[in-house]
Amino acid sequence: MNFPDRFPVLTTARLALRETAERDAEDVFAMESDPVAMRYWSHPPMQEISEARDAVERALGYFRARTALRWAITRPIEDRLIGHVSLFSFSEQNRRAEIGYGLTRTQWGQGYMHEALVAVVDYAFGPLGLRRLEADTDPRNLASQRALERLGFTREGLLRERWQVGDEISDTALFGLLAREWVAGRQ
Repeated sequence: MNFPDRFPVLTTARLALRETAERDAEDVFAMESDPVAMRYWSHPPMQEISEARDAVERALGYFRARTALRWAITRPIEDRLIGHVSLFSFSEQNRRAEIGYGLTRTQWGQGYMHEALVAVVDYAFGPLGLRRLEADTDPRNLASQRALERLGFTREGLLRERWQVGDEISDTALFGLLAREWVAGRQ
């Protein structure tokens, strides 16, 4: 695994994926305080802007500690966070990581998440040198499962009663993608 010395900026036809910045706190709060957007996350919607500021600080710390990469998804024209994609839970020995993502609800259905995920998966299996990516999603989150399957992820299992958010207990559908599958699917 080749963890970068500088945060990698990724660009696509319509997006720029950059390091999360302190100026993103209001946009993080707008997204993560929305109960609809947060319906299937492993933590409840944010209640206070201070939670977003703390989340941004944690994201910046992840890179400094070499434990995760969290990209802010932006449209270059306005450079405002509309979502994020993360690689985390790295296993250097096994060249494996988990991928997670979220998008502001007003941006759903426009293909932004697919575009961002393709860029991050390309980076993960290219310069970062990973062999495997895993994704953990709520089995009821059909949109997320479709997004993963469109990328070539395979559903590999069900982890029962894995999360508790508030009073609700939920399962996890575990998905995996191998670098060789990604390369074969891109040809």
